[in-house]
Amino acid sequence: ENREDMLSSKTNRLTEALEEANKLFSGVSRAREAALDAQFLVLASNLGKEKASELHSEMTAFDSMVFAEDLLTFMGINRIEGEDDDSDSEDASGGFLPHNAWYKLGAEAEKYFRRAPCFHYMLGSFKSDPPVPRQRIERQKRTTRGEIKQAMPAQLKKMEESHQEATEKEVERILGLLQTHFKND
Repeated sequence: ENREDMLSSKTNRLTEALEEANKLFSGVSRAREAALDAQFLVLASNLGKEKASELHSEMTAFDSMVFAEDLLTFMGINRIEGEDDDSDSEDASGGFLPHNAWYKLGAEAEKYFRRAPCFHYMLGSFKSDPPVPRQRIERQKRTTRGEIKQAMPAQLKKMEESHQEATEKEVERILGLLQTHFKND
């Protein structure tokens, strides 16, 4: 009787029992008490499952035959007219469906689906916004171009001369060392 009372859709006994168990659970301090509470929750969930299965939703009343008839009517088949002379209509149209029936169904279904744009790396990104223009970096113009050209050749000449003089001096020193070495031998 208590089980039937909890399963009744007219009473909220199951909800009340769950709220009371929630209040009592805050005072639980031992493992045995927690196990009993867990056992109660299992029983309550089973009762909730049974109560939910008793509810009648409109999705359980789906009639596939009615759906198929409505679909065929939408696609262009009139069953009432087709019953009189089945063999003629089948031969004349090349089958039961008109030639554009699937196209008609697809066009109608397309209205209810969002289509993703096709992706190709040559087409760019998926964003519909135009690309953000990059900021141009203004470079500093060289105004002292003539001075740099005049200074460089003078520096190179000086470096060449000093480098050449150092090389000549080093070669002369090595030559002197070799000559003294061979003279001593």
